[in-house]
Amino acid sequence: MNSSTALCVDYYFAPQSPWTYLGHARLQRILHDSGAQVRVLPADLGQVFPVSGGLPLAKRAPQRQAYRLLELQRFSEWLDLPLHLQPQHFPVAGDDAARLIIAVDQQDGSTAALRIAGAVMRAVWAEQRNIADPAVLAALLAEQQLPAQRLLDAGTPQVQAQYEANTAEAIAAQVFGAPSYVVEGEIFWGQDRLDFLQRRLIG
Repeated sequence: MNSSTALCVDYYFAPQSPWTYLGHARLQRILHDSGAQVRVLPADLGQVFPVSGGLPLAKRAPQRQAYRLLELQRFSEWLDLPLHLQPQHFPVAGDDAARLIIAVDQQDGSTAALRIAGAVMRAVWAEQRNIADPAVLAALLAEQQLPAQRLLDAGTPQVQAQYEANTAEAIAAQVFGAPSYVVEGEIFWGQDRLDFLQRRLIG
């Protein structure tokens, strides 16, 4: 696709989401192959769920929780991605990681933001690291060869304002779960909808 006519994907996600982790690398390939642009938009699902009728994991019915584990196992095996079904540090607060991704996006661009986002997701689901620990986030920055300063940048009012704006924008776009990919107002919810997203971008 010619870059002058490339579509843009609004990528709403929570960095601690296993489904976002399972789709992240495929999304990056789709963006590359299609020439599409991307807006990297970590959002606070704790605010999105009450508006959209969703429930946090701990409040879902037991049969839904059990099926979630089954589906995670299936997709992990199908995609050949390492995933601990019940990692040591989950549930985990994702706000600090989300703000770090935003800080990287603001200072280093969307490609770098996608890179640190992927590292954060792998840290939770493949490496069993605690992304709520600033030392872990600092290590992830170093591993991705990104400036240590970004951890300080993540604590600025400008980054917090962007996090809140992302969340408000997600609600306005009628997003109700993560990951959600939005193209010209059309929502593709979940990593299992990436094939449809790809067709939309190439078509």
